[in-house]
Amino acid sequence: MDTRAPFLSLIFPAYNESQTIGRTLEMAYAWLDAQPWDYEIIVSADGNDGTREAAEAIGRARGGSARLSVIGSPERRGKGRGIREGVRIARGQIIGFSDADNKTPIDELDKILPWFDRGYDVVIGSRATADAMLVRRQPLYRQLGSKAFSIAMHTATGLWAIRDTQCGFKFFRGAVAHDLFARQTVDGYMYDVEILAIATRTGYRIREVGIRWSDDGDSRLDLVAGNWRNAVDLFKISWNNVTRRGRD
Repeated sequence: MDTRAPFLSLIFPAYNESQTIGRTLEMAYAWLDAQPWDYEIIVSADGNDGTREAAEAIGRARGGSARLSVIGSPERRGKGRGIREGVRIARGQIIGFSDADNKTPIDELDKILPWFDRGYDVVIGSRATADAMLVRRQPLYRQLGSKAFSIAMHTATGLWAIRDTQCGFKFFRGAVAHDLFARQTVDGYMYDVEILAIATRTGYRIREVGIRWSDDGDSRLDLVAGNWRNAVDLFKISWNNVTRRGRD
């Protein structure tokens, strides 16, 4: 097996995605195989609905592809933890993740990767910039909820320069990803905010890039318990931001 580091490590965090992970992987392979550089795919799949098995079947169909790793647990341990574990084993010069439900097409990487050549350390997809293309918007109640969350999040963390912290399409220089996720502790949905807060106070250069995005109408967030956990995690991130500023 070729042990040289690939150019790109692409992580798909997945929870109960057995019906979609196959299509997502096939689309990723089709685009990545056309690129002039090497890559690896890591599926970090929690749950017991067969998502890991479906992903492994895709690898077997491609001859037991050494480019695909599948990790995870039957228990739901959180998206943040799943990505953290994916980053831990990633070997790419560029490491990033994309939602397994394919809300952002993989070819949007064409907009992300050139910014690394311009000196940026973290390049994130955004639904809030002027050049973003929202093919299908969220329902109105979720748009209003997102606006309320944005106000609370920005007030708590001070990340005013970043308009969209929650888009699941983020990429990092390899060494930067390993540094950030080694310090990341939030297992739930607020991992994005924590990573960006750590990156900001560390001084990494962050670029927000408008991407194409389409809502699939499927939300895994429990509106009561989930939002309570998010609020607790935001407080934790805010507290850490205050107490650790200047130490990183």
